[in-house]
Amino acid sequence: MASIALGDARNLPFSDASADAVLLLGPLYHLPGANDRAQALAETRRVLRSGGVLLAAAISRFASTFDGLRSGAISDPTFEAIVEGDLRDGVHRNPDPEGRPEWFTLAYFHAPEDLGQELQIAGFTGVQILAVEGPGSFRDLGTLLEDPMRRDAVLRAIRRVETEPTLMGASAHLMAVGRTS
Repeated sequence: MASIALGDARNLPFSDASADAVLLLGPLYHLPGANDRAQALAETRRVLRSGGVLLAAAISRFASTFDGLRSGAISDPTFEAIVEGDLRDGVHRNPDPEGRPEWFTLAYFHAPEDLGQELQIAGFTGVQILAVEGPGSFRDLGTLLEDPMRRDAVLRAIRRVETEPTLMGASAHLMAVGRTS
């Protein structure tokens, strides 16, 4: 049986050891406080069965820099200040989220190594951090992915570099994978 529920990741309405897998697709970046992220991960671990899998999405500390370069917003002093804050402490602070919603909202942006460390501290094992995008995100891969032979080559290239620590920050989004023991 499969199900999905919307709720607060810091207080999950599920029994202990009741899930085989948990997807955290938002909580880690919508919880700018370290204690709140730790609570969400502790709750996830609580509801997972032994051998359960966590898949947690995160936004890279460098995402605003990439977005600002791509969109041209980097030349706006207000946006540049947001980027500097992202790099300094990971907290993304849009001073005008209603007037500039394209600059996102209050959030936490992870350094790749910090994301892995948060999962390990929460007790997850076999932690992997994967780049969701990377150098390939700078090119439209649509035509390459349509052709099966070219798609296979692209996927092999991605697999070769998706866990390379020196390239991890080149991805605007990260996926953390961990297991319970």
